[in-house]
Amino acid sequence: MNKQSGIHYLREHREAGNGKPVPAEVTRIRDTVVAGLGDLMQGAFDAVDDSLFELANNARSNNEQNRYFEAMREIRIKRKGVERHFQNAVARFFSQPPHTGHSQEESLNQQTGVDSLSLVGDEDLEEQVALNAMITKAKAHFQGPLLQLQARFSQVYPEATDESPVNPMAPEHLCSAFIEAIQALEIQIRERLILLKQFDRYVVSNLGMLLDEANRILIQAGVIPNFRYHGKSGKQHSSEADRSAGTPPSGTAASHTTEDLSNSAVFDQIRQMLALQRANAGMPPRTSDPNIRVVGDSELADLLNALPLPDTRPISGNLSDGEPITIDLRYVVQQILAKADAGDGRKPALNEADEDLINLVSMLFEFILDDYNLSAPIQVLISRLQIPILKVVIRDKTFFSQATHPARRLLNSLARAGIGWSSSDEKAKDKLYSQIHNIVQRILNEFNGDISLFETLNQEFEQFLEKENRKASLVEQRTRESERGRIKSQKAQETVDNLLKQKIARYKLPDPVHDILMNGWSRVMFLAYLRDDVEHRWQETVRVVDDLIWCLHPHQEDEERDQWVRVVPSLLKSLRTGLEEVSYNSSKLDEMMGHLKHELAEAFRTNAAIEARQDSPTDPEEEIATLHQTAVERQQQLEEAAISEYVAQIDSIEIGNWVEFRLVNGASFRCKLSAIIEDADCFVFVNRMGLKVIEKNRIELAHEMRRGRLTLLEQGALIDRAMDAVVGSLRSKTA
Repeated sequence: MNKQSGIHYLREHREAGNGKPVPAEVTRIRDTVVAGLGDLMQGAFDAVDDSLFELANNARSNNEQNRYFEAMREIRIKRKGVERHFQNAVARFFSQPPHTGHSQEESLNQQTGVDSLSLVGDEDLEEQVALNAMITKAKAHFQGPLLQLQARFSQVYPEATDESPVNPMAPEHLCSAFIEAIQALEIQIRERLILLKQFDRYVVSNLGMLLDEANRILIQAGVIPNFRYHGKSGKQHSSEADRSAGTPPSGTAASHTTEDLSNSAVFDQIRQMLALQRANAGMPPRTSDPNIRVVGDSELADLLNALPLPDTRPISGNLSDGEPITIDLRYVVQQILAKADAGDGRKPALNEADEDLINLVSMLFEFILDDYNLSAPIQVLISRLQIPILKVVIRDKTFFSQATHPARRLLNSLARAGIGWSSSDEKAKDKLYSQIHNIVQRILNEFNGDISLFETLNQEFEQFLEKENRKASLVEQRTRESERGRIKSQKAQETVDNLLKQKIARYKLPDPVHDILMNGWSRVMFLAYLRDDVEHRWQETVRVVDDLIWCLHPHQEDEERDQWVRVVPSLLKSLRTGLEEVSYNSSKLDEMMGHLKHELAEAFRTNAAIEARQDSPTDPEEEIATLHQTAVERQQQLEEAAISEYVAQIDSIEIGNWVEFRLVNGASFRCKLSAIIEDADCFVFVNRMGLKVIEKNRIELAHEMRRGRLTLLEQGALIDRAMDAVVGSLRSKTA
């Protein structure tokens, strides 16, 4: 057993947890959780070691390389101590459970509030932001099991109340224990963030199995075996009010809870980093400056509604003509603020929250205009929505925190539907393009601040896509079936030809025998190969070939000649039956079978019908060819080594993923992977209508990628990818 496994520390954990007696079922959960976390920590630390080694290997300088190697050494030396500290801390949670509730969340939010960011160091803030994001994501992902476990633990521990429940396995407790454990490591912030990332990936993301096991143990012990969550009375009333107001039922809303919580975590992370930028620049809060008048939300919304759309429409009336338009949203807002002077001498300005939203919208469209995954016409069309989206965000601030926001869903749908658009497509004849063009046109003409327009347009667009996708799916299915059949037939023919050539090449067969095998029996073998999964006759047809060649051999032993007499009648019958099934030339069949019988009889009589082909001595020209072949093979080995990393990327492509091919003449087209036919190592790609456009094998695709002629397109939602890019950009600026 691995000596580093957490199982070896159970005795210490029991000692650490002996502060007060706990029920037997809690002890069982504690031992299971501590051991399980120990095993998960192994994977996390191994991944940290691999990450640091890779960074050191790719370092640009000796100092940077030494830094990573020193971090590796530090972590390896103190690894067991960190693991033991973490597991002991977790064990203590079960004997002295910390309370989990709104009060703790409020205190956590106060600690990381915007007003206090100026007092926090850059490195501490970056670590705190990563920690908060990890905790929020875990709470969202494991919401159900955590809720059940909290209710059951609150029944087990007498000091727990409804206002102050307990859950020793809450993500915030486990993460705080890990942060405390790694304080002993003398490493810099970048290495600490790598530690947190791998802890999130290997430990926090795999908490589900431990949470389920803990719930199972408590259910067996009779603690709330039939869990029903009704919430607090106030929440029940509010939910009823929401339903009466037309809000979707809680079941529908719950399906989006996890995604919305995850988006909220990213949005909070972005706001904290923007606040850090202001703090680093020494900017005081706007409300504390008597010379500044903070413009309220409603006033700002009214100013934006009065803002006319820029006259950037092409003369042709086609909104996708030309290049994507660029609008400096910050400048636009400054211009309308200049018109909001109240005459009291104070300079109008935005509050920090609205300024963050405007900056975020600006960064969002900067990403969209640089996003290669968007096809050019769709990029141009979406670029015309910058002012409307700005109005939406100011009026409804949930755009960035809720994945279900109508405007956000519509933008994601437009980008997802247009990913397969190619410059070679004809816009005038394309229903999808017309639909997207009309949607953008309606937003520009009809949007007056009522966000329900986006909901209406999104519903209409989803209905249109459902109909179009249904047609394309049928065509694509036929394409896949046709390609599978064609490739299977092609492989069958190649298999038959190669097998017959290999067997015939060994002997000098009489012409009638050669003719029957190559021009007649090959068809029987072809059909048998195709139907082998049902009829299982392929090996039988191969055996007929072997028997025929054997019967043409000289046989001098009595036993072999007796066997020849037994085999030939059934062999001739099998040959005739098979050739008749494939409708072989019936007028010549009797004649050819007669020739075959004659050859077999002569072979039996003379014992010398066929001879094995003897290899001729190798002449100098063949030796040169062999040397040349070796050189070609060496070159091929170098090519295979060069494309190995690209082959791995090709293997990561999934059915339904979109790619872009570039031709030698500079043209390009987009297509979707429809099928991978493993038998022939064939990748089949189709266009938006489901029609096949190209097929290539794995090695050919790897070469295309190496030459820069194949690009994998990202499949994620547009706004989600944009927000991730914004987070990365802000991190680099605040690092």
